[in-house]
Amino acid sequence: MSGAHTRARDNELGDFLRAQRARITPEAAGLRSVGSRRVTGLRREEVAVLAGVSSDYYARLEQGRERAPSPQLMEAVARALQLGADARDHAFRLARLAPTTRATEEQLSPHLRQLLNSFSKAAAYVVNPAFRVIAANEIAAGLIAPAHHDGKVLEYLFLDPTAPTYFVHWDDVAHASVRGIRLSAGFSPPHPEVAALVRRLYVRSPAFAAIWDAHEVAGLTTVHMHIRHPAVGDLELSYQTFDVRESPGLQLTVASAAPGSPSEDALALLGTIEATERGGYGFPTVGPSPQVTRTQEST
Repeated sequence: MSGAHTRARDNELGDFLRAQRARITPEAAGLRSVGSRRVTGLRREEVAVLAGVSSDYYARLEQGRERAPSPQLMEAVARALQLGADARDHAFRLARLAPTTRATEEQLSPHLRQLLNSFSKAAAYVVNPAFRVIAANEIAAGLIAPAHHDGKVLEYLFLDPTAPTYFVHWDDVAHASVRGIRLSAGFSPPHPEVAALVRRLYVRSPAFAAIWDAHEVAGLTTVHMHIRHPAVGDLELSYQTFDVRESPGLQLTVASAAPGSPSEDALALLGTIEATERGGYGFPTVGPSPQVTRTQEST
């Protein structure tokens, strides 16, 4: 990894604040732009005015010379930079002001396994903070199998040449994934896999490095994906992601199709294929799924 990136790791809060102020024009911040400007976005002193702090203090905060900002100060800076909820929380974590969060041991409770198994017409799987799949129902295993046998979603996305074929709108998926992993990287104390994953991808994938350096941050919520699966063809799926409260840091993702659509039929077929073939993956498969059970009973 480059020396510049190593230095950036020492002042992630400053790098993040600089990236955020570069996105805001004076007009968007309610300021009047006078004369020529040598910087993109807001100047440091303009952020200081909007936040109600001295220019010298804000400069020290960005430069990493002020390491202990108060919650009130960070709240004012977040408002000045018009940070959304995820970006605000990320800034607070970088300033070591948010509650610490660590994922528990990656062993699914019986209740969570039952929940995974209850999705009879949808792919459901659980990932850890490094976006590694640690459990999946049979439909999800069939959906994921061609893409990442070992469950390492981001490594497949950025290092496997087949990824842009599998993810038809690869660029959108890539940006959303990096925004999500940056959110995970801000947790304190960090998950041991996340930092190593970021270093590995930063070195090996110019595309990852470019998106990472943009300092975009957002949690995974609801997205639409077009998947081109080698076994069942094209699928149009809605992905929804939820935090697993009983195991902080883990996330449950559910991929579903419109009722009665060809994509829903394709998901059911993937579950049937997985139930009969059961590939060897780097994550446990929860099953049999109710959908597959009913299919078998009817034959």
